[in-house]
Amino acid sequence: MDFDLSEDEEILKGVVERFVNERYSMNQRRSYSSLPTGFSEENWALLGELGMIAAAYDVDDGGLGLGAVGLITIMKALGQGLAIEPLVENAVVGGGLFAQIAPPAVKAPWMRDLLSGKKRIALAHRERSARKNLSWVEAKAWNHNGRTYLSGEKSVVPAGEGVDAYLVTAQRDNGSPDISIFLVDAHSPGLSTRTWRLVDGTAAVSLKLDKIEVEPEHCLGGNLADIERLMNRAALLNSAEAIGIMDRMLSDTLDHLRIRKQFGVPLSSFQTLQHRMVGQYAVLEKARALVDLAAMTAETDGASWARVIQGARAYIAETSIVFGHEMIQMHGGMGITDELLIGQGHKRLLMLSRWPEEPVKALDRYAAAR
Repeated sequence: MDFDLSEDEEILKGVVERFVNERYSMNQRRSYSSLPTGFSEENWALLGELGMIAAAYDVDDGGLGLGAVGLITIMKALGQGLAIEPLVENAVVGGGLFAQIAPPAVKAPWMRDLLSGKKRIALAHRERSARKNLSWVEAKAWNHNGRTYLSGEKSVVPAGEGVDAYLVTAQRDNGSPDISIFLVDAHSPGLSTRTWRLVDGTAAVSLKLDKIEVEPEHCLGGNLADIERLMNRAALLNSAEAIGIMDRMLSDTLDHLRIRKQFGVPLSSFQTLQHRMVGQYAVLEKARALVDLAAMTAETDGASWARVIQGARAYIAETSIVFGHEMIQMHGGMGITDELLIGQGHKRLLMLSRWPEEPVKALDRYAAAR
């Protein structure tokens, strides 16, 4: 099987790599993450101009419809630079779910601005009492005098600061065991937010919804199956980002070992360190192969597609943390500082590993699909 990139994919990779090289020194990254939104809105607009945001949307919605290989290429290149723009959170998951379930009349005013990056939508699904059960929803939606109202709390909404709207999941009062999804304007009366920082320095918000009135056309319907489909796609792209980060961390660590000397010789000459680096190189290549396998599996294959993605995530989410520990160990104490990419990269790997759930849950899904 040929895993070489096509000419168009090589061009795409080059565009993203140039964006990273020009916009992402470590000092720049720290300044971006300190902004209220947790990333640079200028960079986000530039990604929109470059077509990177539109790449996440189907052609029918005005996007580029690149498919898995193209999106994986983008995420690997962004991972190499530890870019923190919320392409997965706001375009693939939030915007992608909206484009998937919203009726044409509701989508029409939004799509142009979503594709360009002028507007963002975030999924508000996770609740504190859900713990490790992603299908657990306690937020309520009910009808009164012909109007629909929402109440409840959402504990973690990644990249939810500064968005234009939230897709809120809630239980209907019609006796259905499934949930429904509602489009809620970020400035709706009765909606309060609290912004806080995740382990990698990016911004998340918690929502409190107090009897928010929802317009009839903003009751989008949808169900857990729609969310699970998008979360599988997000898991694949997050795994690709992790590979980009690991690739960069390995390269930087190799440079460090060649330059740093002990007992008058480079650290790279020590056989023990050579063996440990080879072991982590093997981990990276296994991870790369698993993502390639998932990319080659058609989404229309349903259960098979979900299974290979969960298998890739289970492996990468677990081994990437050990990988990060090893790269830090090779640097010594300075490896944990924010002045080096190693420390920042490990924090991002930790975030990707534990969100939206721990690796063991992905392993359970992989095993159950056999």
